[in-house]
Amino acid sequence: MEKKVLIINGPNINMLGIREKDVYGAVSYDDMCVTLARMAKEMNISLEIFQSNHEGALVDKVQSARAAAGFIIINPGGYTHTSIALRDALAAVRVPFIEVHISNIYAREEFRHKSFLSGIAAGLIAGFGVEGYYFALEAANRLIGRGEDSGARR
Repeated sequence: MEKKVLIINGPNINMLGIREKDVYGAVSYDDMCVTLARMAKEMNISLEIFQSNHEGALVDKVQSARAAAGFIIINPGGYTHTSIALRDALAAVRVPFIEVHISNIYAREEFRHKSFLSGIAAGLIAGFGVEGYYFALEAANRLIGRGEDSGARR
């Protein structure tokens, strides 16, 4: 069985290493992607990484995963707290996913405490910096290997 994982990054994630280093760290987006690609290769995972600042592009990418991925890792950025369309797309495709946040959204401003996605996610990883992506890829690898989605409800 070929393991395919799609990582989707929302607005401003491409600015890692540049913006608010005290919140998001100093690792650049490109360096994070290189590390994820290396890890995926070691795990025998076919990996695609996508980033957009546009909600519709993210929805389109989620919809394309229906036939192209066995698992999604998503950091929706600011759309976490606003996008019902992104939530509905994830629910519709029925591809298990892990929601990732670089910062601990529950330790930040109150408006960041609500996620439209976490209620249908297989899991949520927040507050570990870019390491959260690495944890999510390891978890996705294990879940795909067992052929389950950790009880995610869709």
